[in-house]
Amino acid sequence: MGGTALVLYLILQLIQESKASVGNCIPRKTVKYQTGNITTFREEALANISTLLVNEETNTLFVGGRDVVFALDLNNISREIARIRCQNYILCLHKINASYLYVCGTNAYHPTCDYMVIHGTNISLQGRAEESRGKCPFEPTQKYASVFVAGEFYSATSNNFLGTEPIILRSMRNPVRTEFKTSWLNEPSFVSMEIVQESESNPNGDDDKIYVVFTETAVEFEFYDKLLVSRIARVCRGDLGGKRVLQRRWTSFLKSRLSCSIPELNFHFNIVQDIFLLRKRRWQDSIFYGIFSQQWGRLDISAVCAYSMKTIQEVFSKGSYKGPVTVQHSPVKWMVYRGEVPVPRPGACIDNSARSMGYNTSTDLPDKVLQFVRDHPLMDDSVNPIGDSPVLLRRGSNYTRIVVDRVTGLDRQTYDVMFLGTDDGYLHKALNCDGEMFIVEELQLFLAPEPVQSLQLSSEKGMLYGGSHSQVVQLPVCQCHRYRYCTDCILARDPYCAWAPAAHGCVSLAEQTARPMHLIQSVKAGDASSCLSGENSVRKIPFTLGNNVHLKCAPLSNLASVVWKFNGSRIQAEASKYLLYDGGMAILNVTADVAGFYDCLSVEKSKGKEFPVTVARYALYAQEKPEKANIVATANKHKEAEAVGFQSSVPAPSLKQAAKQESADREREKLILKLLGAGFALLVFILLVLSFHKSHLSLPWKSRETSPNPTGRAGSGSPALAAEGL
Repeated sequence: MGGTALVLYLILQLIQESKASVGNCIPRKTVKYQTGNITTFREEALANISTLLVNEETNTLFVGGRDVVFALDLNNISREIARIRCQNYILCLHKINASYLYVCGTNAYHPTCDYMVIHGTNISLQGRAEESRGKCPFEPTQKYASVFVAGEFYSATSNNFLGTEPIILRSMRNPVRTEFKTSWLNEPSFVSMEIVQESESNPNGDDDKIYVVFTETAVEFEFYDKLLVSRIARVCRGDLGGKRVLQRRWTSFLKSRLSCSIPELNFHFNIVQDIFLLRKRRWQDSIFYGIFSQQWGRLDISAVCAYSMKTIQEVFSKGSYKGPVTVQHSPVKWMVYRGEVPVPRPGACIDNSARSMGYNTSTDLPDKVLQFVRDHPLMDDSVNPIGDSPVLLRRGSNYTRIVVDRVTGLDRQTYDVMFLGTDDGYLHKALNCDGEMFIVEELQLFLAPEPVQSLQLSSEKGMLYGGSHSQVVQLPVCQCHRYRYCTDCILARDPYCAWAPAAHGCVSLAEQTARPMHLIQSVKAGDASSCLSGENSVRKIPFTLGNNVHLKCAPLSNLASVVWKFNGSRIQAEASKYLLYDGGMAILNVTADVAGFYDCLSVEKSKGKEFPVTVARYALYAQEKPEKANIVATANKHKEAEAVGFQSSVPAPSLKQAAKQESADREREKLILKLLGAGFALLVFILLVLSFHKSHLSLPWKSRETSPNPTGRAGSGSPALAAEGL
């Protein structure tokens, strides 16, 4: 094993064994495509899907792909409303209002943007296509981000074909952009762009901010290879550029490192894959959720880190700056700036404090402030995640996309439910309860493995919309009916779902507002103690002495284990006559003493408590005559094929009742044999009469007559053909 491989192996072991880390979460349930209640939209004209836009106002899902934009019914995406053709890779779709969209595409390496007009079920381009260098990538593999805000278009992409001029640009009104300096942007890979309306109810009169998340090559670290780092940058929406210094350049551009690591191992996830801003009523309470991976090796590990707006704001408004320092016999080093910081604070938006000094716009700022910003765009402090560690570590899955929904449970507590797309086409549903990460389920989105390229959420509809390169899928945020048992429903810890004892089912909380009823839910603890145990119907299994008997049973979740009981006593795995395997149990070379009741229990732990659920019950009894085994097995084949128990209020029958039932079954078998015998005799008689009538057979007391057969083949009335037909 090489040195690098050994280090990676040791890191994996440490991550797995570290008690302080979040650990490797296992999805509680695995739901395959066939049972996922998924609506799919596929068309030959749809390829290279790059963007989805949910428009709840018009009940439309817009899908941008190669040479086409589709408008689909938001309630049922399999219904196409309209489509428009264009020679373009559509990369940007932004809602302006109910009647207009802003659309950008590559246009054969000549980026172009236009307005799309919506008239009911008709969509069309306005025909105001404009050259859009810096607004949209030149080709579809380039990373980009954009947002449309009140007549202003903000974009982060490349300003040239080669991708060597990265730019963060505001166009349309008051165009402003970044400097082409590696200290500002150094080979960035843009991920996301969001607006945060920090001017709302702000006592300091601050401005709205545009935040940009990306990965770039670090300038502040010395390393033998290119070291990538995750960044979050921000600019002020009211920024007009400088008067002499930084003309038509951002005077408020600052960036900081997004830290996502396992502190106790000093292991960093340095590449940000996707980001989602969970907006809350107060912008100060909003949270950025990000998916991260690491740069080297093939570690199949993804991390999710969450960042509070309060922390982000403090880093930019109160943190120290980094600056380049020339050191003798060494390249330039970036070190914390210890000198005097000019006033007003460099990189800050124009607020009440600046206005009180006579600075009403960025063009009024002194050259000294602008020169400092130009040379010190990097903050010394990094933005650390909530809890200083990931909220989720997942081995074996590479996350590609994330959206987050905020749900209120029965306890009136709010829970952030994360939906994570993977590179093999699965969707993970997860939440964090008091520092404990829990994956409710993993659901297969596509029949064939494809990376999840797009993921959108409609909280209003309670729907998720996902896209691969070739198809779009729609599914509800919750499917509570999957949980057939009370214990299963509660242990799912799904804040969307609760158990309704009166309805004897797991129901969606969102659908219970009209008719409130007594419900059970335990999201934080997963405590299913309040669930009443139900009885299961018993499946009778006859056996023949000396044969093997197979009883099927599966646990209710990936976190549960199976326990078998015989007449109330637990069966030990080392018992010689029992073979326990994944999916059931085999009883080998059965003897008379194996007759009795067998219970299969799915046992799951939550917060140190065990919660068993009886999912199957069997009653085994011996047959007196071995020759009847095949008849009984055939008659009961359908009933005995499955091993999944179902809820029933009927108490389990006793062995005495089972014996009575067995006796009744024997009488029925005797009657069936008599009827079969009589029927067979009657059938033979009818066939003989027909044969005599058609002269296919000679009467036994007559001599055999022969007829000429010129072909030498048996005739149609030959005994051979008659027997074959019979």
